[in-house]
Amino acid sequence: MDHYDVVVIGGGPGGYVAAIRCAQLGLETACIDKWLGPDDKPSLGGTCLNVGCIPSKALLDSSHHYHRLQHEFDNHGIKTTGVSLDIEQMLARKDEITQSLTGGVAALFAKNKVTWLQGHGKLLGENKVEFTPHVKGKKKVKAEVVEADNIIIATGSVAATVDSLPVDNKRIVDSTGALNFSEVPKSLAVIGGGVIGLELGSVWSRLGADVSVLIRRDEFLPAVDRHLATAALKELTSQGLDIRLGTKTISAKASSRHVTVTIDDGKGESQLKFDKVLVATGRSPNTDGLNAAEVGLEMDERGFIVADEMCRTNLPGVYAVGDVVRGPMLAHKASEEGVAVAEHIAGEPSHINYATIPWVIYTWPEIAWVGKTSQELEKSGVDFKEGVFPFAANGRARASGDLSGMVKVISDAKDDTILGVHIIGANASEMIAEAVLAMEFSASSEDLARTIHAHPTLSEALHEAALGVEKRSLHI
Repeated sequence: MDHYDVVVIGGGPGGYVAAIRCAQLGLETACIDKWLGPDDKPSLGGTCLNVGCIPSKALLDSSHHYHRLQHEFDNHGIKTTGVSLDIEQMLARKDEITQSLTGGVAALFAKNKVTWLQGHGKLLGENKVEFTPHVKGKKKVKAEVVEADNIIIATGSVAATVDSLPVDNKRIVDSTGALNFSEVPKSLAVIGGGVIGLELGSVWSRLGADVSVLIRRDEFLPAVDRHLATAALKELTSQGLDIRLGTKTISAKASSRHVTVTIDDGKGESQLKFDKVLVATGRSPNTDGLNAAEVGLEMDERGFIVADEMCRTNLPGVYAVGDVVRGPMLAHKASEEGVAVAEHIAGEPSHINYATIPWVIYTWPEIAWVGKTSQELEKSGVDFKEGVFPFAANGRARASGDLSGMVKVISDAKDDTILGVHIIGANASEMIAEAVLAMEFSASSEDLARTIHAHPTLSEALHEAALGVEKRSLHI
């Protein structure tokens, strides 16, 4: 029986990062991962690299270029004719990027001497894990048992399923299916108004599909600061997304030619027809086949593994990170938990600050935030101040033509400590890092206001919003 200091189950952003960090710290480490990529070849990186974060951003980038070429370049004095769309090449580019990055993780495993066990892993209890290699052809494979002083569960999440919305990945698709349409659908219904639905809906809308986003809630993006959510709704609607709030999707039924969607918008039931339907109703923790109940691993009522602030489960020596535990389902959150657990196992100081985890929605304009929203602070009775600065008053935004959006800085009314920063605008995903760093060091809005920002840059909008907390913005 092989013995390791650490066995990681799952090779996504939580698992592969944990495995690499364990190896860096001198721990004999193995990572069991069952993902199969193109041509059924083992592929590290989990959902994020294979069918999530990376391929979706590749398509978002490609579709953004196509949309700008058609609708924005004339204003820059760039005249184009005969613009056409090559979906096959666009998808090939996406796949090439994905394979490059997943192959890079495999190279990092080799560099750091992490043993990559290709197949399925499940808990056996008493510091043992059963590993079943992938079946190769008709050859039968036999399960092995490996022993580990420490086990890290990083099995991620899967697309949530709804019985009345049967995904076949032909007419009715999940997020993976929506990454691989061979042609632009004439009409697309997106069921769910979260991050995945809005991002993939934006991709196909930019490429020419008529996209309807069916949202059961009456409130748009409830986790986002109201100031930004209102702006986002207006902006995305102006781009052509038909966003229908308060619309319950009752069922979807596919035929050979279209999908009939039955909805209730509060005025009674009606039916709509679409070429394709994307079911984007959220994600669920992936614990099937883990043998959790048999070994006594504690789970909560929603199916998440119960873990403490250091990601320890109720089983000695067993940790869980990423989408299978509490907290936001974000790749960078999973990675940081993986690093923290690795360092904890190695006896190093470790820390996870859940209050400064940034969030990003990669629509255009992008939406990014860290910390508390104004509605959260109002609900909890915290007295706060805020400054808001529009990109329309920013020189770099004017020069680039990306005028939509704003920056909002919220600070404590008593001591001026920054409580939250919220950005909607071009490259918000990059700008939010400065705010995260400021909050990590308990900075005040005054600290940001007195920090010199290069001119002309989009980041000056953050500087001006910080000045605005004390009503002293210089350019509005």
